[in-house]
Amino acid sequence: MTEQTQDVRGRIVVGVDGSDHSVLALRWAVKQAELTGSDIEVVACWQWPSSAGGFLPYEDFDLSAVTRKAVDAAIATVIGDGDRGVTLTTTVVQGYPARALIESAVGADVLVVGSRGHHALSGLLLGSVGLHCATHAPCPVLIVRIPEHVSHAK
Repeated sequence: MTEQTQDVRGRIVVGVDGSDHSVLALRWAVKQAELTGSDIEVVACWQWPSSAGGFLPYEDFDLSAVTRKAVDAAIATVIGDGDRGVTLTTTVVQGYPARALIESAVGADVLVVGSRGHHALSGLLLGSVGLHCATHAPCPVLIVRIPEHVSHAK
């Protein structure tokens, strides 16, 4: 009987919105991918704020491009110019972040999110996206929190 081995790489999905918490989540995901040989899928979401109510010139403002720029900046902060030996793909989608992250996490080994994003109320230890992912994701969820004594994710 011949033993067959297949090269199955793990997959880490990480939510990035450009906040310090999400940069720290991405940093964790990159280190984990280096240790395990996993691939990383960075997921970022955008949606028109319901409170904007026509005050933004939608036809001249590309929120998808702004989101991609924030994600690219976060990746550059974590990985820099060097090759870390990590395969990383980026998905930018329109929609509610928790829903997009949960859908992207199907078949993943772990979903990584920051404990709070840009719109978190101060004092909350866990944002609504992290809470929704923790209770509904199809895989284990790691919520990365910035320690109180650290002022940024760098």
